[in-house]
Amino acid sequence: MTHRPTRRTILIATGSAALVAGCGEYDDNGDTSSDTTPGEDASPGRQLATTGEIPVGGGKIFRDEEVVVTQPEDGEFKAFSAICTHQRCTVATVADGTINCTCHGSKFNIADGSVASPPATRPLPEKEITVAGNSIRLA
Repeated sequence: MTHRPTRRTILIATGSAALVAGCGEYDDNGDTSSDTTPGEDASPGRQLATTGEIPVGGGKIFRDEEVVVTQPEDGEFKAFSAICTHQRCTVATVADGTINCTCHGSKFNIADGSVASPPATRPLPEKEITVAGNSIRLA
């Protein structure tokens, strides 16, 4: 049986790493070459998921981060606010090509966050993510 780290352990490690990184010396010598070794992830931000966790034609809601990540087509990843623009409920599901808010029935398109079904009248705001290898990170 493999040990999976808890969310608390990951947050503590991430916070510690950010603290250590913030204490480092800044030295911009203009060198744009990468100091990472092959296979090492150099993407900024907090990891949300792996690409395999996001179904094609669907998505996954990250309630703590208030983000929903979708994969409208194979290899195309999008992220939107998980807060419905109608009355600020957190969206509940992603199914049949839409992000769904069960508070009042609003639906949003997984490809661009546009309103697919009212009562919402504004699209979900897009969030910035980076995809490197199989890692999806919130920018």
